[in-house]
Amino acid sequence: MTDVSIPADVVYPADGFALFPDRSVIALRVNGELKDLATTVTQTDAVEPVMIDSADGLGILRHSTAHVLAQAVQRIKPQTNLGIGPPVTDGFYYDFGTEHPFTPEDLKAIEKEMQRIIREGQRFVRRVVTDDEARAELADEPFKLELIGLKGGNKEAAEGASVEVGAGELTIYDNVNRDGETVWKDLCRGPHLPSTRLIGNGWALMRIAGAYWRGSEKNPQLQRIYGTAWPTKDELRAYQLRLEEAAKRDHRKLGKELDLFSFPDELGSGMSVWHPRGGIVRGEMEQHARKRHIEGGYTYVYTPHISKEDLFWQSNHLVNYKDDMFPPMKIDEEHDDEGNVTRKGVDYYLKPMNCPMHILIYKERGRSYRDLPLRLAENGTVYRYERSGALHGLTRVRGFTQDDSHLFVAPERLQEEVAKVLDFIVSMLRDFGLTEFELELSMRDDEKDKWIGTEEFWESSTDALRQVALASGLKLTEVPGEAAFYGPKIDLKTTDAIGRVWQLSTVQVDPNLPARFDLEYTGSDGEKHRPIMIHRALFGSIERFFAILLEHYAGAFPVWLSPVQVVGIPVAEEFADYLDDIVGQLRVAGVRAEVDHSTDRMQKKIRTHTTQKVPLQLIAGDQDRTAGTVSFRFRDGTQRNGVPVAEAIELVTAAIANKTLVNTVDDLA
Repeated sequence: MTDVSIPADVVYPADGFALFPDRSVIALRVNGELKDLATTVTQTDAVEPVMIDSADGLGILRHSTAHVLAQAVQRIKPQTNLGIGPPVTDGFYYDFGTEHPFTPEDLKAIEKEMQRIIREGQRFVRRVVTDDEARAELADEPFKLELIGLKGGNKEAAEGASVEVGAGELTIYDNVNRDGETVWKDLCRGPHLPSTRLIGNGWALMRIAGAYWRGSEKNPQLQRIYGTAWPTKDELRAYQLRLEEAAKRDHRKLGKELDLFSFPDELGSGMSVWHPRGGIVRGEMEQHARKRHIEGGYTYVYTPHISKEDLFWQSNHLVNYKDDMFPPMKIDEEHDDEGNVTRKGVDYYLKPMNCPMHILIYKERGRSYRDLPLRLAENGTVYRYERSGALHGLTRVRGFTQDDSHLFVAPERLQEEVAKVLDFIVSMLRDFGLTEFELELSMRDDEKDKWIGTEEFWESSTDALRQVALASGLKLTEVPGEAAFYGPKIDLKTTDAIGRVWQLSTVQVDPNLPARFDLEYTGSDGEKHRPIMIHRALFGSIERFFAILLEHYAGAFPVWLSPVQVVGIPVAEEFADYLDDIVGQLRVAGVRAEVDHSTDRMQKKIRTHTTQKVPLQLIAGDQDRTAGTVSFRFRDGTQRNGVPVAEAIELVTAAIANKTLVNTVDDLA
C-alpha cells in the first residue's frame, strides 16, 4: 500500500471516513499502526487504507464478530462472564465463564441474537480509560479485572491477553446504537469495524469446546465458542467446502481406514504406534531423506533418549522450558536395610530436544576451521509434555521424532551455509510433491532488554538471512519481534492440495548455546574462535510431516511412498498363477506387489483395493495370459489394456524412480 495524502479540501482534523468513503476500507494504518476508521489524522501522518479482504482487515472483521458473539451471549445469559475473544486463523473464538455448558440449541439462539445485533448497525466506539475507571466499569467481570492487572507489556504474563491489554493506554470499546445509547462494552485494544452492519452475512458459529483460562490447567475451565467470518457469503461457503474436504482428508480418519497407525489407550495420551503399512511409508520417507542428507555432506549421529539434569541446566532448558518437559526420574539412589538413603540419586529427564547432545559430540575433541561446517543429523525421538487439550493426532503428540540437524559454522560463512540449507530444504520438500512455498523472517524488535548478543551480531545475522531469503525468489514476510531471544530465524511454509498453509522447516541462528557450552575452533590464524550454531529441522517432526502428506494426498500417495504399490487381480482364480509370476518379477525389481488370492469376486477386489488407495492394479484374464500382457487399472477407474509384461514392469519401476503421482491413465507415461 502507498501513503495517502490528505486532500486540501478536507477540514482538519480529518478522519478516515472523510478520506475513505469506500465501504471496503474498514480501518487505517497510521504511521505503521492499525487504527479505527474514525481516527483523526493530520497532514503529517502516513495513512494507508486497510481493506476488509486484507490480512489485517480479516483480523478486524473477525475480532468485531467475536464482540458481537459475546454481546449476544450476555443478552441471552446475562450472568455469563467474559474471557477473551481474539481472531485466529480463518476465524475467531470467545471464552466464557458460565455455570452450565453451552448446548447446540444455545448456539442457534446465539446466532439469531447475533443477526439482530448486526442488523441494528451498532457503532464500535473507542474510549480511553484509566485502570481505576476500567475496574469500576467491569467490576462484575473477574477475568477482565485480571487482564487489567496484566497491563504493562509483559508478553509472557499477558499471553493470550494481547487483544485486550498491552503496554500502551487502556481502552474500552462501546457498542452504541442508533439512538446514541451504549448497549454493551468490552475491554479491548481494537481496532474494530465502524459498524456491526459491515459484518454482513459471511459468518457462522462453528463449535463449542472447553478451554482453561489463559491456557493453564491451574485456572478455571471456561466454555469456548469458535466461529468464522468472511467478507462475503460466497467466501464463507468456499471456506465451509474446504472444511468438508479437510474432514475427508483428516489424517486420523485416514490412518484408521488405511491401517497406518493408532493411539492405544494403554500407551497413554499422545503416544502413537505405527502399523506395518504406515511403517513402510515412514521408512521410505526416512531412507530418502537419509540418502539426500549424506549426499549433502551431513553425518548421522545417535543420542540417548534421557540425560542427567545437569545437561539441561547448562542448555537452559530447565530454566525456560521445564513446564514442557516430563517430570524427572530419580536414578541410582541407594538405601540400607532400614530404608535410609545411603547414596543420593540423580534426576534424569527425557530429552525435549536433541541439540544439547549434538553439542557434546562437537565438544568431544578439538575442532579446526578445516572441520567446519560440521553438519550433524539425527532422527532423534524427543518427548514434550503437551497439555491434553492441545494433542491432535500425529500433528501434536508427546513423543515424536525430529529429523534434526545442527550445523556448526564459522561466523563469516553463515550466509553461505544458510543458503545451502534453504536450497536443500526446498529441494527435499519438492521430492515429496510439495511445490508452493513462502518464507517468514523472524526478527528482533526494539525492546532491547529481551535480547542477548551485540547489535553487530543481530544486524549481520538478520541481513544474512534476509539476503538468502530474497535470493531464493520465494515470497518473504518479515516479522519483527518474533525472533528467539538469541537470534533470528527463517520459517518455511508450504501450501497443500486444498490451500491450507503449514509451517514446516525452520532455520534458526544460535550463538547462545555455543557460548553456554564454550564451543571453540582454531581458525586459520591459529587463534581460538567461537562457531555459530544453526538449528535445522526439515520436516519439523516425522510424525507431523507424515500427517501433512497423508492429508495433502488424501491417502493416495505417489507410487514410491504407497505401502502397496501394485496388486494383481485375476479375472478368475485360474489366472492367479499368471499374475503370481508377474508379481514375482516386480518384487525382484524392488516393487511392493502382491496378488489378491481371496475368494471375493473380481469387482469386489477392485473396490477393496481402490478404497485402500493402491495406485496400480494389474488385471489379467484369458486374453492377457495368451498374449503375455496385463491391464492397468488406476485409482480414478480408468484402464490401460493389453500392456506387454516387460513394458508393464518398466512403467511401474519408472513411476517409482520418478516419484510419480499416478491416479489416472494419463499419469503413467
